[in-house]
This record gives sequence, C-alpha cells and structure tokens, in this order.
Amino acid sequence: MQEIIVDILLSVVIFTSLGFLFYQAKHRDFMTKKQKKMMRRILLSSFILFELQLINASLFAELDGVLFPGAGRWLRFLCYFADYIIIGHDILKKAWKGILNRQVFDENFLMAVATLGAMALAIYENGEYLESIAVMLFYQIGEWFQGYAVGKSRRNISSLMDIRPDYANIERDGALEQVDPDEVPVGSIIVVQPGEKVPIDGIIVEGTSSLNTSALTGESLPREANVGDSVISGCISMTGVLKIETTKEFGESTVSKILDLVENASSRKSKSEDFISRFAKYYTPAVCFSALALAILPPLVRILFLNVPAMWGDWIYRALTFLVISCPCALVISIPLSFFAGIGGASHEGILVKGSNYLESLSKTKYIVFDKTGTLTKGVFEVDGIHHSTMEDEKLLEYAALAESASSHPISKSIQHACGKALDRSRVSDIREISGNGVTAKVDGITVACGNGKLMDLLGIPYSDCHKTGTIVHIALNGAYAGHIVISDVIKPHAKEAIRSLKSAGADKTVMLTGDSKKVADQVAAELQIDCVYSELLPADKVEKVEALLGEKPARAVLAFVGDGINDAPVLSRADIGIAMGAMGSDAAIEAADIVLMDDDPLKIAKAIKISRKCLRIVYQNIFFALVVKFACLLLGAVGIANMYLAIFADVGVMVLAVLNAIRCLFVKKL
Repeated sequence: MQEIIVDILLSVVIFTSLGFLFYQAKHRDFMTKKQKKMMRRILLSSFILFELQLINASLFAELDGVLFPGAGRWLRFLCYFADYIIIGHDILKKAWKGILNRQVFDENFLMAVATLGAMALAIYENGEYLESIAVMLFYQIGEWFQGYAVGKSRRNISSLMDIRPDYANIERDGALEQVDPDEVPVGSIIVVQPGEKVPIDGIIVEGTSSLNTSALTGESLPREANVGDSVISGCISMTGVLKIETTKEFGESTVSKILDLVENASSRKSKSEDFISRFAKYYTPAVCFSALALAILPPLVRILFLNVPAMWGDWIYRALTFLVISCPCALVISIPLSFFAGIGGASHEGILVKGSNYLESLSKTKYIVFDKTGTLTKGVFEVDGIHHSTMEDEKLLEYAALAESASSHPISKSIQHACGKALDRSRVSDIREISGNGVTAKVDGITVACGNGKLMDLLGIPYSDCHKTGTIVHIALNGAYAGHIVISDVIKPHAKEAIRSLKSAGADKTVMLTGDSKKVADQVAAELQIDCVYSELLPADKVEKVEALLGEKPARAVLAFVGDGINDAPVLSRADIGIAMGAMGSDAAIEAADIVLMDDDPLKIAKAIKISRKCLRIVYQNIFFALVVKFACLLLGAVGIANMYLAIFADVGVMVLAVLNAIRCLFVKKL
C-alpha cells in the first residue's frame, strides 16, 4: 500500500514539474537559469525513480544466474545510486565544503548524512532505496520553491525600486549626448525627454511635464511640474521635455539615497532574526549529537542490560529519520524573508525602512511625537498681513526680505516671495542668525532685526502682539519697533485623518513640538486633536522634551518622532524610531531617520505601523508552527512512529508552508 501511495506522489511531482516547464515556455521570465536547471534535474530524477519503481525487483534477481551471483543486486544499487547523484550531487558537494571549512553542522550536512545512511542500510539489507532518493528529491523540490519565493520577492522589490537611471542627457553643439549620471557636476543643465527618468535632483529651468512618481512615493496620480519647481531623481517625465539645472551630485541625489537604503536594509537585523541565528547555531549540533546517541545508546543498552537483540538497523533508521526532521530550514529561511518582504511591501507604498530592526520596533510604537512645520502642515507659508507698520507696508516687507535673504527657512522664503522683486544682496551685510529666534542684518546701513517675540525681548525692544493666529515676524529698525508680518501655514489634507488612524492603531499618546508661537501651536493641535503640544521651542528644547517623554513612557513601548527639518536631525536620532519626510525633508533629517516617507504624507505612518505588525504576526506564526511541528515529529521519530515520509513533511513541507506564509508580507496595499 505504501509503495502505491509513493508512486502516486511521484507521478504528481512529475506532472507538476511538466506543468511548470510548459508554463515557463510561455512566460520566459518565470524562472532564473539556475531554477530552470534544477527543474530539469527534478524532472529527470523523478522520471528515473518512477521507472525503477515499476521494474520488479525479481527482474534484477534473474541477472544473478545470467552474469554472476549478486550481479542483479549491484546493478539495482547502481541504477538507484545514479538517480541519487543526479538529484543530490550539489547537496553532497556543499556538505563536503562545509566539512573542509569547519562549518559542519548545516542543513546540507544533515541531508547528506541522512540520505547516505539510508542508502547504506538499503545496501546492507538489500532493501528499498526509495526512501533515500525520495528524501533528497522532495528536499530539492522544497529548495526550488524556496528559491522561487525568494526570487519573486526580490524581483518585486527590484521592479518597485527600478529607479536607477542609466544615463543623463547633456546638450552639446545642438545634439543630446548620453553621459554617466556620476559625471554630471552640480549646476549642469540636463534634458529629460518624455518616458525618461529624471537622473539627478534639480530645478526645472525650461518646459512643463506630468511626472510619474509612483516608484518613489507609491502615488499613482501624476504630478504637474513647471518652471521653477524642484524635481527629484527617479520620477519619470510623461508628457513634456524638461531642462533641469542639477542641484546635487548623482551620489547625493534622492535616487542614490533610496537605493542605498534598500540595498543596506538587510544588514540591520531584527531581534527575531538574531534569535533564529543563535538558535540554529546551537540547535543543529545538538540534534546531530542526539541522533548519534539515538543510533548507538539504545542498542548498547539492549545488549548489555536487557540481554535482547540490539536491532542496530532499526535504531540507525530512527536516527536518520531524526536528522531529516531536525533541519531548521523553515526558520532560517522564512524569518529573514518575512522581514525582507515586509520592507519591500513598505517600499511599494513609498515608505523606506532602513532595516528589519526598525520594522520590528515600529510594531511596538505607542508614543508619536510630531514636528509641526512641513510635517503636519504643508510648510508653504504666505504673508497674511502687515500690522502696526511705521512706514509703507511694501518698504517694511523689503527690509524684512533683505534681512532674511540668506536663509532657506520656509518662513524666510515666504517673506522673500511676498516682496515680489529681485533682491540685491549687495545691500545686505553683517547677517547673523540667532537659532530659534530670527536674524539681524544691516540693510543700506540700517540695523534690521527680524524674528519672533523672543528676539525682541533679547534685544530689549518693546513690541505689539497680534490678534490674528499665525506666525508673527516682528521687525525693528535701528532698535525701534517698526511693525510685524503675519504669516500663515496650511495644515496637510490628511493630517487630521493621520492622527485619528494612529489612535485607532493603538497609539497611546500624540505630541506636537514646535518653535512656533503658543497661539498658533494650540490652534493646530486643537484642530488635529493632538493630545499634547509644546510650543516656542528651540532645537535643544525639542531634544529635552523627547528625553522627558522617553522617561515617561512604559518600558517596552516605542517612541517615534516625525520631522522634516535640519533642526529635527538631533531629535530623530534620539527617538527610538525617527521618521523623516522624504520629499520636502532636509538631507540631514533623512540621513538621521530610520524610516523615510517619500511623499510627506503623515497618513503613511499608521500604514507603516500596520505593515510592521503584519510582518511580526507572520514571523511569530512561522516560528510557532515550525517549532511545534519539528519537536512533535522529532519525538515521534525517536520512538519509532515517524518514518522518512513524515520526516520529509517535517522538513520540506514545513519550509514550503513557512516561505509561502512569509511572502504574504509583500501584500500591504489594503492595510
């Protein structure tokens, strides 16, 4: 009965293999060259084994009288051994290399010892060779599925992150010349034609186009780009020809940083991966010595103390079965694959995670701390009014714009933009920025102070409060108060929904830290329903507040800080998890962060947490399932209930199921 079941299983393997090969003929990219070669080996070995099983053993026995005694037995062995070499030669080679390199105890060694041992028993007893070849055959099928699953995961991530430009177009003598992006210096004019990738970050100086940013942000809708707009590398020009002045070298551009993050993500291991690595290091030698003890000790006890036959064959068979069951493939392969797939799924949604350790920590996030400007608000400031001015509004605005002309802060930019004319920087001297307060400068020989109320207090200049809500920039000329400018920021469309989603995802506390005035900060916090707000903070104050929150939170809870500005870099580094806005965020913030949101959408934070939790659930499912099945089958194998076929399921079957479960981490669209 057992032989009939095995023959049926082998037939299924053969027809399944044929089906895959026919499918591959239609879909050439379905398998790699290595997988195609392995599929041919599986097919050939399955066919030979199937044919050998159909040949009656008595046919080989008849050769004893024709040739010489035992000829049929040895010919039968050679036929099966040839099939064994076809399917298992690479495993034997890897096992031998491991022995030579003093890295003996791995799955290749376990499979080699178990299958060669089973074959030796069959030679000794002139028994069945089926089990040793079937174990190796099914192991290779499992490895093929595992290789395909990992390859599919890598191909998905590669296609999602296929943003590396092959060239940049430089216009020379009226013709376009393709050059290596690494060779393009800052300030060069590059040409991007419809259908081409933007190779380097820059500013559009000529042309308009719709940009496909889906590979970077996960956003399917194209973005319109016009003269003066900043564009980041990796997006695709869809409709028009663009001339772009490069603002960064290729190595410092967005596409290079993204690729570096993704390529190095696997080097930062999670606690779960470290546990599995340590577990396998001790587990494999332990089961090898346990199998050796199982093969030797019970027979000796039977002979020396019980005075009954040793039954060496029986106990060696149990030990070999024990070895096959014990292979830790399911854990060693599926756990890193789960995190790799989780990082790939997050990348698809425009969430770049720098390592599996950060993905694991993110699942425990309970405190979310936000910067305000550019994080919860657009950071697009507009002058909303000029009050208490002692001169013409346009003149006061011009003084403020000239004083702020050296600053790249969004508020400074809004004042410069509102001035509405070209600024002559030669009129300005002695510019001094006072961190968190404002700037002082000399404009046409007049000392101009431009900043918040703290700057006025620092300079001892009385000032007037404003009844309007917004960022208030006070201006003093030669020590006398000259009026103030009201600047308003706009809350991001998804900011309120993002806070609500975080609370529904289990966040215990949401906090906002800002250098803005208390009036503005309180209004934004109330509108977004943020639990706690701290305003009028300097960069050092933000670090202190995060330190205090870290001391306040429960021990196992994780605090995440979300920011975008260069002054957020110290806080991003200090928090348990730093999350940076990738589109508007500064390079320093992106460098300091552990997670980067490529489209600056705060709603993605809740999605990132859900992705991490799904990934951790799958990791724990695989660990629990693999260990329970392994130890149950090991116990059954030790007492002689489990045979090689159950061992195959405990090894290959569990590995395939765990790998297929791990691949689910890629699918995060509906989270």
